[in-house]
Amino acid sequence: MFQRVRVPVLKGDKVILRSWSRKDAADLFEYARDPRVGPAAGWPPHRSQGESRFIIDEVYLSKLDWAIVDIESGKPIGNIGLDEEVVRPKIHSREVGYSIAADYWGRGIATEAVSLVVKYCFEVLNLECLTLRVEPDNEASRRVAEKCGFTFEGILRHSYKRYDNVIADMACYSLLNTEYYGMDV
Repeated sequence: MFQRVRVPVLKGDKVILRSWSRKDAADLFEYARDPRVGPAAGWPPHRSQGESRFIIDEVYLSKLDWAIVDIESGKPIGNIGLDEEVVRPKIHSREVGYSIAADYWGRGIATEAVSLVVKYCFEVLNLECLTLRVEPDNEASRRVAEKCGFTFEGILRHSYKRYDNVIADMACYSLLNTEYYGMDV
């Protein structure tokens, strides 16, 4: 069995980031089964609530991963988490990744969630660098990265094997702690 990772509650104007619960499986499945959501974040659409429960138990609860909860409805509408950074293994860095229910796209939800996690990463975890990688044609996520202060580093060609075995390019972004503290926070 895995070690459950505790995540702090992070509050914004539109969303609250909180720990996942097994009770969230139905809400996760509701948006994760949508073929527009998972593939954009690098994973296949969920096929059942049982699969969503498994993802909560085995993935989300075992790392720094938050449920993105809509303040108005009180239900999870996405996830955001931190993974080990593979390009900079010798410095204190992480990679942020997220997914948002398609019904909530274009509302600033991802930007607010990423901003909350950026603040946590630099002010609490004292990271040296935070990265964000997206497929080059994911314009919405590229805009989120730029709005949150990340710098485009370039395209890492043929660098990511997706769930469907397609090898894809990745657009790489980073934010250094020196840049974060130079920003208006």
